[in-house]
Amino acid sequence: MKKLTLSVAFLAAFAALMTITTTAQAADTVKVFVLAGQSNMEGKADNKLLLHQATDAKTKDLFKHLRDGDEWIVRDDAFIKFLGRSGPLTIGYGSPGKTGPELEFGLAMANKFDEPVILIKAAWGGHSLYQKFRSPSAGLPSDEILKEELAKAQERTKNDNERHNRNNPLPTMEEIKAGYGVSYRAMMAEVKDVQENYETMFPTLAGKKLEFAGFVWFQGFNDQFGDYAPGQYESNMKHFIKDVRKDLGAPNMPFVIAALGTNGFNEPQGGGLAVSSAQLAMNDVPEFKGNVIAFRTDVLCDKVAWEAYPTWRDNFEAWQKVGSDRPYHYLGSAIWYGRIGKKMGESMVELLK
Repeated sequence: MKKLTLSVAFLAAFAALMTITTTAQAADTVKVFVLAGQSNMEGKADNKLLLHQATDAKTKDLFKHLRDGDEWIVRDDAFIKFLGRSGPLTIGYGSPGKTGPELEFGLAMANKFDEPVILIKAAWGGHSLYQKFRSPSAGLPSDEILKEELAKAQERTKNDNERHNRNNPLPTMEEIKAGYGVSYRAMMAEVKDVQENYETMFPTLAGKKLEFAGFVWFQGFNDQFGDYAPGQYESNMKHFIKDVRKDLGAPNMPFVIAALGTNGFNEPQGGGLAVSSAQLAMNDVPEFKGNVIAFRTDVLCDKVAWEAYPTWRDNFEAWQKVGSDRPYHYLGSAIWYGRIGKKMGESMVELLK
């Protein structure tokens, strides 16, 4: 009986020691998530709309978890860097005066982990995967396509010179080639900036080790246009995922894709359908099973904002209470962006299991 008592005591002490050790290890690590894309990853829900809906009886329950009394929550365990801005996670880290999916996603990650969380957001409006976000292993388009692009660019410059009596030099092939991958490189530069300066950006994280925990992609609008981008999206997406993991040194890093869904309640068509289908096809790539999730964003559409949009000019005051932008920016709907951010978080949690 005495031996049993000692064994129980030893196990209890060992368990306590392991808990302390695990907590110490967790406290020494910061989970890092990279969020990248174009204008919709920037975020276009106006903060004035968020405030209205967070205080309106009809919608406030959707936002109560984002509020601390009469103020917006400011997390002390989640931080964000978006280009020239950085700080604790709260509203306003979208385009100036606006919020995007990063808020709900960041809250989901902060609530999941004992460790603090950093979001690195790299997003620029109008940047395609075909060109500016094109990753290294995708290579350049064929010589024929590049020559065709150069000819069009030179023709535009000639016309502009004639129209405005200018003498601008004609674009060169080197300049055309340099445009490919420029945003991919800028994204990696944003990551490097955080790696090198996070202790200054976020002083409470000084001395902790960064660990890449996941990547979120919200992009696609510009790739639905042109002769080549829609048809090459699936191939370019595969290259992008592999290159991101290679360059971040995280071979199986969880990767979440919010598929293009600006069509809302309309059926996707044409280039938009080609892009969203290519994004969703990542769910069926054998080597991505269990580490990539792509989900539809159109099915998360804010019905009230969608139905109000066609007459927004005639009912502007009412429109401002439900939306703040055009369909290509998910109507600037705080509810739609919030749902997308939550789904990003749910998908990431599923992969992290």
